Amino acid sequence: MSRKLRNTSFKSVVKWVAIGLGLILFLVPAALLLTLADPRIPSSFEKVKADHRSSEARLLDRQGRVLHEMRIDRQGRRLEWVELKAISPALLEAVIRAEDRRFYKHGGVDWPALAASALRVPFSKKSRGASTITMQTIGLLDKRLKPREGRRTWAQKWAQIRAARALERNWSKEQVLEAYLNLVSYRSELQGIAAASRGLFDKTPDGLTETESLLLAALITAPNASIETVVQQAVRLGRSQSANVPSRDLKTLAEENLRLPYRIRPAIALAPQAARRLLKAGEASCRSTLDGRLQRAALETMARHLEGLKASRVFDGAVLILENRTGEVLAYVGNSGPAASAPWTDGVLARRQAGSTLKPFLYALAIERGLLTSASLLDDTPLQVPTATGLYVPQNYDRLFRGTVTVRTALSSSINIPAVRTLLLVGLEPFLTRLKDLGFESLAEDEDYYGYSLALGSAEVTLWELANAYRTLANQGGWSIPTLRPEEATGKAVPVMDPRAAAIVADILADREARRTTFGLESPLATRFWTAVKTGTSKDMRDNWCLGFSEDYTVGVWVGNFSGEPMRNVSGVSGAAPIWLDLMNLLHARRPSRPPRAPAGVVRAEVSFQPELEPRRADWFIQGRQPVAPVRRDTLHERPRIVYPPPETQFRLDPEIPEGRQRVPLRFQPETAQGEWVLNERKTGVTEPLWLWKPERGSHVLSIVDRENRVLDQVSFSVK
Repeated sequence: MSRKLRNTSFKSVVKWVAIGLGLILFLVPAALLLTLADPRIPSSFEKVKADHRSSEARLLDRQGRVLHEMRIDRQGRRLEWVELKAISPALLEAVIRAEDRRFYKHGGVDWPALAASALRVPFSKKSRGASTITMQTIGLLDKRLKPREGRRTWAQKWAQIRAARALERNWSKEQVLEAYLNLVSYRSELQGIAAASRGLFDKTPDGLTETESLLLAALITAPNASIETVVQQAVRLGRSQSANVPSRDLKTLAEENLRLPYRIRPAIALAPQAARRLLKAGEASCRSTLDGRLQRAALETMARHLEGLKASRVFDGAVLILENRTGEVLAYVGNSGPAASAPWTDGVLARRQAGSTLKPFLYALAIERGLLTSASLLDDTPLQVPTATGLYVPQNYDRLFRGTVTVRTALSSSINIPAVRTLLLVGLEPFLTRLKDLGFESLAEDEDYYGYSLALGSAEVTLWELANAYRTLANQGGWSIPTLRPEEATGKAVPVMDPRAAAIVADILADREARRTTFGLESPLATRFWTAVKTGTSKDMRDNWCLGFSEDYTVGVWVGNFSGEPMRNVSGVSGAAPIWLDLMNLLHARRPSRPPRAPAGVVRAEVSFQPELEPRRADWFIQGRQPVAPVRRDTLHERPRIVYPPPETQFRLDPEIPEGRQRVPLRFQPETAQGEWVLNERKTGVTEPLWLWKPERGSHVLSIVDRENRVLDQVSFSVK
């Protein structure tokens, strides 16, 4: 017998002696322990499966269809439970080969492997515990068996063995393997085969290739090992099962998918901003008021139009669609998704300048207070308004002046100067109060912060606030909070506007004929069915709005740039309005929209003008305020205001001019207005618009009052 053969025989003998000793040392105490009462029976497979919680929650639409998936649990990354039949056979083979080759032969415990492992313990700190897949599954199910300081104690090991035997008496092999693959960690925080497959290879488990399966099986053994170690393990595993996978392919795949942080793309992602508002930890799903079909259409419509606006430097947008009666949110698009300049920004809640979109609420307040009617005349001529910081000189969008216009034309055609004159009539404080009543919570408390530019939308508002304010117009002054949760949609409204004024303003916004001065008869604002609509563009074309409502729906659209970068030659009618039109057409493809019924106290009356500024027509009025004669040019509705001196002016007497000859020119406009000067609460009897007042040292309060002694305007000044 050769020396080599004798050495081989000797090693074999030593090997089997060692195994025998190991079995004796291991099996004797094992037999004693196994004679004890059975351990607590593990949970049923059905309960384990039912208790599985994905780290992702699902946002459902009003019909229960999934709209969006979003992670809500930061303790680990888990996805939905995957059945064994939906897992690639290549992965099943690789995992069994790597973790438990005799899986289908033992009853939960691989005794020879345990004995060999026990014998190696004194000689190696790195030896594995020979835990079967069943034993590992028990360890995943029972947190008390979690290893301490990297290894289980002997007591934990025995408890694990007994529980594994009990588990296999109650579960099938297929159930054990399915649970194991859904519970085990693969890399980093990836738990379960669904998360590992999607996170590392961006595919579902049924599509895993042999190469990918070898890598995943290797990761179970060493989840956070280096790429080199994982590749070596995968290569050895491939050789052991005679897999036809070149090592270079394993290395290339590992380099491509393990070097960078994993990324799990949501299976569906149609409403990320709404999901962030609704989904909470501990909830597997949440039903919303959103309509999945409409949400998808709104997202696609906005993306399509924004693509066409890129040449005009427009990259972002947002859409909100509300159901008028209940306030339910049917579509919530915070941005255009991956194409947005800031995909995490919620354009529905972002504060942006309102532009002309606040004008309807200003005119409604003036009509409600009896200061104007839809047929009242306003001056569209150059205007200078004295303020504490200087003159405010508003301009029309097109830099043109139209002379005398009606309220209907001024609002429909969005002419700026008549709106500022209306704010002078109404007053800053009452208008700001009305806006807050309409839900504009983001407005500043002090009206002086905005000044008279508030009429033209200098205030920053959100699309959420603005769309709901237009919904209030649609509901004839009834306001309620919009909601994304079906259980919160009560339909109960609080009256914040006179329903008569709201109805008249809605009729004005629906008047295509009155709108043609600025927009023409055919524009994206013209629909085949009844709608009321208003556009707005903020200063320097940074924000672009279109808000409007039909009988049943309110649609709000904003386009612009989250960065605040100006757009190029884009107005509300060319930027946001086409999106609004497409969505309105979709909403009413098979549903009519009829004009609302006029509320009590609103009458329709013939109105004519002298001279004939506009054609004779039938118009809506609050009962008792309809004209009984032709509306004349000399009945311009404008509250007199003090144009000199500006507020807080300080005058100094000139020592070189005799005091008896010094005068201060006090002036109010318009010159056709009726009013009387009042100085320091004393009537002067002077009603002329220009009063050459003899100055007196001290602080003074100058006012104009009407015939009923109501203060129309007031300033303070001093003379030294």
